[in-house]
Amino acid sequence: MAEVTNQIFHEGPCDCLNVEPMQYDRFLVLSLGTGSQKQEMKYRLMKQLNGPLSWVSTTNGGTPLIDAFSQASADMVDFHISSVVRALNSEHNYLRIQDDTLTGVDKATMKNLDDLVKVGESLLKKPVSKINLKTGVYEPVKSYQTNEEALKRGEMI
Repeated sequence: MAEVTNQIFHEGPCDCLNVEPMQYDRFLVLSLGTGSQKQEMKYRLMKQLNGPLSWVSTTNGGTPLIDAFSQASADMVDFHISSVVRALNSEHNYLRIQDDTLTGVDKATMKNLDDLVKVGESLLKKPVSKINLKTGVYEPVKSYQTNEEALKRGEMI
């Protein structure tokens, strides 16, 4: 969305898009989050982290500071986009499908590809969810429509 808006600002509206800058209600956005697992609570501040250097590397091989920044980066992208589409009254045009449970599918084997198809089919059957901006947790939307139904209608929420 930002790239298209930026292009429109710099180059002018594209005849093929028929969109003015900041007309986010004209976009249908599908965001797929399938890359990283939710991080478990690995570090107990007062017990495990003793001194400033332990934030860089722990005795058991952990890297608390790097882990925190990596997880925060992905979470902030989701949070930012959700905030923007809500502020612009365009959240019905935005669908985030998030799966934090993927494991062992980073190699392109036939079994892993088949498993990914099954995961995708399963995600389509789940209810549409959106991020709670106060808690940062994805919660089902009260409409009870599935991701598949939302995609077929072209209406995300």
